[in-house]
Amino acid sequence: MAIRHLKDLDVKGKRVLCRVDFNVTVDKKTGKITDDTRVVASLPTIRDLATRGARVILCSHFKRPEGKVVPSMSLQPVVACLAKHLGKPVGFVEDCIGESAKMAVSALKDGRVILLENLRFHAGEEDDDPGFAKQLAELADVYVNDAFGAAHRAHASVHAVAKLIPNRAAGLLMEKEVAYLSKVMSAPEHPFVAILGGAKVSDKLGVIESLLPKCDALLIGGAMAYTFLKAQGLPTGKSLLEADLVATAKALLEKAKALKKDLLLPSDHVVAPKLEAGAPATVVDGDKIPADQMALDIGPRTAERYAAEIMGASLVVWNGPLGVFEIEAFAQGTFAVAKAVAASGATSVIGGGESVAAVKKAGVADKITHISTGGGASLEFLEGRTLPGVAALEV
Repeated sequence: MAIRHLKDLDVKGKRVLCRVDFNVTVDKKTGKITDDTRVVASLPTIRDLATRGARVILCSHFKRPEGKVVPSMSLQPVVACLAKHLGKPVGFVEDCIGESAKMAVSALKDGRVILLENLRFHAGEEDDDPGFAKQLAELADVYVNDAFGAAHRAHASVHAVAKLIPNRAAGLLMEKEVAYLSKVMSAPEHPFVAILGGAKVSDKLGVIESLLPKCDALLIGGAMAYTFLKAQGLPTGKSLLEADLVATAKALLEKAKALKKDLLLPSDHVVAPKLEAGAPATVVDGDKIPADQMALDIGPRTAERYAAEIMGASLVVWNGPLGVFEIEAFAQGTFAVAKAVAASGATSVIGGGESVAAVKKAGVADKITHISTGGGASLEFLEGRTLPGVAALEV
């Protein structure tokens, strides 16, 4: 796949439409940004463009206004956050197309930055509408996509508009994401350990199918593990599982055996009668989950076993927590694995919002090789799918 690099673009004095992912986390009551990770991730590209004299026009989606103007979903609160990080003023435009956008762009000076209003205030964004894309494209001479988190959606700002602007390239974050994930898919280092967690097997089926032939060991935790344990005929108590996927889980276990891959499941569990802070938590063996209890974390023996597997790895890919890490009593398994990944010395690639939150909470985010900003996008990439936003950048 041939994608032009940002460094290869001549941007001085050019109007550059830069698609970023500012779908930040905000406090529901105050509307204040509580996690600016995605804003920070975009800074290298924005700074590069501005430093080289581009007229930077940023665009992004935020939440799901479903094609209507919803004041609480305005991108305006991001302006102050971005300006603080850049150390320079950032203009804001109350629409992403139309006269207000045209006027703001025509007044833009070299090296300056403006942010357009939420793309999803227009139905044409999610519809990948050619007319909407044309209006966006008319604002720019150059197109840069740095929104890997939105690359799995065939939306106008990541797909249709790219095809209308020949002078296009991937941003620095997009380049980094594609480079790391492509290496996992086409030339992984060995031993290669994949760690998958989270609530549902159904969310990770494609990834399991894709990674099982590539990895040397697959470590499974989180609620999804109990569908696999059920497939082995083990008691799962009140643990969350997908009964309709038990047969599928059994087939995957058989496939792993046929491929001579280590597919590891929890051998002990932290259980409680219900999922809430303060619920009495106990550790039980893998085949002894009581009927009135639910497993909410991998147990200490499993954590030690998983850590030993990780410590021998050259490459670790992780998506999904191994327990309900938001509650301290059910967080220790996920944290132990996070610390093992950080200490392993392996190339580590972590994706998915909850996995990222977990490594941050464990205090080891700075020791991870690459933290992906795209949960759904990274999963689809690891499934081997073509991402519309990446394919549209091909030259």
